[in-house]
Amino acid sequence: MIFVLVGTIVHGQIYFPASYNSRWEQRTPKTFNINNDDLDAAMRFAIENEYSGSKDLRIAILKGFEREPYHKIVGPTKKRGGPAGMILKNGYLIASWGDTKRVDMTFSVTKSYLSTVAGLAVDKGLFNPQDRVTDLIWDSTFDGEHNKQIRWRDLLNQSSDWSGTLWGGHDWADRPPSEGGIDDWKNRTYYTPGTHFEYNDVRVNLLAYSLLNVWRKPLPQVLKQYIMDPIGASPSWRWYGYENSWVTLDGSKMQSVSGGGHSGGGLFINTEDHARFGLLFLNKGNWNGKQLLSENWIQEAIQSSPAQVNYGYMWWLNKKGTNRYWEGVPENVYYAAGFGGNFIVIVPDENIVVVTRWLEPSQMGAFMKKVMEALP
Repeated sequence: MIFVLVGTIVHGQIYFPASYNSRWEQRTPKTFNINNDDLDAAMRFAIENEYSGSKDLRIAILKGFEREPYHKIVGPTKKRGGPAGMILKNGYLIASWGDTKRVDMTFSVTKSYLSTVAGLAVDKGLFNPQDRVTDLIWDSTFDGEHNKQIRWRDLLNQSSDWSGTLWGGHDWADRPPSEGGIDDWKNRTYYTPGTHFEYNDVRVNLLAYSLLNVWRKPLPQVLKQYIMDPIGASPSWRWYGYENSWVTLDGSKMQSVSGGGHSGGGLFINTEDHARFGLLFLNKGNWNGKQLLSENWIQEAIQSSPAQVNYGYMWWLNKKGTNRYWEGVPENVYYAAGFGGNFIVIVPDENIVVVTRWLEPSQMGAFMKKVMEALP
């Protein structure tokens, strides 16, 4: 741990909080020449602009995806808490609001954790993102002239256009186009893998299933061993799949987890553990001198994919000219984003990590602009 006296902090030095049951070191915004009034205004904005959906997330999920045919909840859910968040500067806590220890669903923020499990596999030489998935997953999952072309990178940047059904979910029924009907969606024209971006949870869950087969043990165990325990995360987080997503590997029954809470499941976690995860990425995969995830992987994960300029390996990128661009926020900012206003935002140039829970998603850009305006 780096101990730095208030007023003598050197830009670039990172403080790493000790284990979850220890106090997270705080610093006043003034220590970093950050305008306290402006930062307070940003926090008030986050609290006042709470996600408008129901606190009963079963209702919110079903309403949010009601136009999807056959959609139903098949994984666990949990009623949500109120707005919460943390802002770190050089690892130190400079602002927080709400109950940061409360465990809540985090929806598609889970995808960035799933991507990290893939990165760990790449770092260990288990596969290369350019490899075809069928080199390792040889069951019927990737059968057919179209599916056999899919590479790991296509699953990671959501451009695989995989066709099939997994855990009862049809790829064509997940976030279908606004035009057409079931017959049109079923009989669509296939895009060459890697050429067309489509946000699709069935295919994300396919990545989780494929990684389970590579690691040969439940992915929550992988994440816990290589990431969450080393960064001092609490033991309160959970990662769930669906009631029907169980497989048998090496004679043991294991659950294939989901990449979000689209149908229930996904990662259930508190705000402070999210902040630790964000801090690991801010510091390029190094936690207090130990390289947990290679810098090469992180750099690759936050590069624009060929099919979508503002999406990498399950991290969103703040790129101008896209409908997700946050005005007044640097273009090298990247973030994990989930339904209901769950975000982990990395601001590399300023050594800042921002975590929000239950902030109205349409107001996230305005909130981040307020945070940036508080900086010197």
